[in-house]
Amino acid sequence: MSNQTFEAEGYRPGDVLRIECPFTEVTVTGVFRSHVAVRWPWWEIDSEANGIEWNGDVALPTPADYDWKSEYFRTIPAEDTLKAGDRCSVGIPATVVHVLAVHHFDPPLETGWLPRPATYLDVLRQGESYDARLEEQGYRIDPVGGVPFRIELLFRPFAFLETGDEVVDRDGRAWKFDAPWRWTPFDGGRPSTPSWPLALLFRNGEPTLEAVAAVAEATASGSHADEVNRWVELTRAVPVPA
Repeated sequence: MSNQTFEAEGYRPGDVLRIECPFTEVTVTGVFRSHVAVRWPWWEIDSEANGIEWNGDVALPTPADYDWKSEYFRTIPAEDTLKAGDRCSVGIPATVVHVLAVHHFDPPLETGWLPRPATYLDVLRQGESYDARLEEQGYRIDPVGGVPFRIELLFRPFAFLETGDEVVDRDGRAWKFDAPWRWTPFDGGRPSTPSWPLALLFRNGEPTLEAVAAVAEATASGSHADEVNRWVELTRAVPVPA
């Protein structure tokens, strides 16, 4: 999928992405026991923010801090070698992630910096699975918030379907598709997964002939399990349970 098409369609949970941020030279403004502060090169101070003041710095944990492994941004030279006044580079090496959640804000959030975030993605690194026992999990990025992220869509599970689609499977069971791992059977039977091929019945009303043909073509071969296995191969994670 081209970047242009991807940007037009937006993001959705389950997307597998490759993200990176080009390393950019910055100044170290402070060094502390567990983090260093750098003058952030991509945001501006939002003087109109109500009751929020940001000084233009961003704190990055050092390897001595518990949060260092969960932080995506890195410095060159390494964080624990820097001192105040040093010049270093900050960025994100190419990293494969999968989208856990997508948050939209209208109006955009007041954070103290500009541009104000209108979208956040909660992402997990390759090898990390969702854990319902954790209060906080994942890393949050604003894909269009000033930081020059390079984002490539590697895989979208069930890309031929949209949230809310209704389909009938090979066995004649009707299903509603709510998310990559959430299928609801209309017969009230035991939840499982549909058998391919699928026929599109409903998409915001009667589906177009093009949409019906696209679903039929995409599911003419392969299976639900193949789609899941492709996602697992790329993410090295366990699909989020319904």
